[in-house]
Amino acid sequence: MHQGNQTTISGFLLLGLSNQAEQQKLLFVLFLSMYLVTVVGNGLIILAISLDSYLHTPMYLFLANLSFADISSISTSVPKMLMNIQSKTQSISYESCITQMYFSIVFVVIDNFLLGVMAYDRFVAICHPLNYVTIMQPRLCILLTVIPWALSNTVALTHTLLLLPLLFCDSNTLPHFFCDLAPLLKLSCSDTTINELVMFIVGASVVTVPFALILFSYFCIVRAVLRISSTEGKWKVFSTCGSHLTVVLLFYGTIIGVYFFPSSTHPDDGDKIGAVLFTVVTPMMNPFIYSLRNKDMKGALRKLISRKRIIS
Repeated sequence: MHQGNQTTISGFLLLGLSNQAEQQKLLFVLFLSMYLVTVVGNGLIILAISLDSYLHTPMYLFLANLSFADISSISTSVPKMLMNIQSKTQSISYESCITQMYFSIVFVVIDNFLLGVMAYDRFVAICHPLNYVTIMQPRLCILLTVIPWALSNTVALTHTLLLLPLLFCDSNTLPHFFCDLAPLLKLSCSDTTINELVMFIVGASVVTVPFALILFSYFCIVRAVLRISSTEGKWKVFSTCGSHLTVVLLFYGTIIGVYFFPSSTHPDDGDKIGAVLFTVVTPMMNPFIYSLRNKDMKGALRKLISRKRIIS
C-alpha cells in the first residue's frame, strides 16, 4: 500500500544471528538442543509440582508459573528461527511479527514480576515464619499470580498499540532472529519519540520495582539470618532461598551486563546478545538451578522418574 512517498510493508526479513552459511547448521543444532532442554526441564518441574502434594505451597506455585513463562518465552522465538534456518527463508508476515513481539514482551516482563513475588514469599517465610500460613493465604497467592500476568500483558499491549500506527518504508530487514521492539522502532520511518519514551519509562519501572522488592526482601532476610546463633541454622535458612537468589543474580546480572555495560566494539549486537540471554539461556538454566540446589525439588523429580519407570 502506498501513502505518498511512503510504503507500508506486508512482512519482514529476519537476518538471524549470523549470515554465514557454514554457521547455520551449527546454530540449528545448538538452538534446537537448548530449546528441547528448556522445554523438557521446565516441563518436568511443572509436572513434579502438579503431582507431588508436598509441593503444593506458594513458593512452588510461583515456580510453576515461572517455568511455564520460560517455556513460553523460548517458544516465541526459537521455533520460528529453526524453521527459517531449515527452510533457508528469512521471511515473517507483519501480523506474525507483531504477535511474536507482543508475547516476547509478555514473558520477559512476567519473569521480572515473578522473581519479585518469589522474593516476597521467601521474606515472609524467613522473617515471619509463625505468620506465614496466615499471610500467604490462597486468595493472596492467586492475586500474586494473576497480577503479574495482567501487568505483563498490559505492558505488551501498550507497546503494541503504540507500534501499530507506525509506518515501515522501503526497508523491511530486521538484523535480529525474532521481532523485538527495539529493532522494529529503529526500522520505522515514522516519529518514534513517544514509543522510545514509553519504552524507557515502562522498561525502567518493570525492572526497578521488582528489583527493589527483591533487594528489600533479601536485606531483611540477611538481617534475620545474622540473628541466628548456630551455623547450621544459618545454612538451613540460606539453602531455602539459594535457588531463587541464583536465578535473580543470573537474570539481573544479564540486564546489567548487556544494557548498562554494552560492548563498545559491537554495539549493534547488544540487542541480539540480550535477547539470546533472556529468551534462551536463562530459561534453560532455571530448571538446573532449581533441581540441583533444591532438596524438595530433587526429591519430587526422583519420585516422578521412578513413577514413570514403574508405569513403563
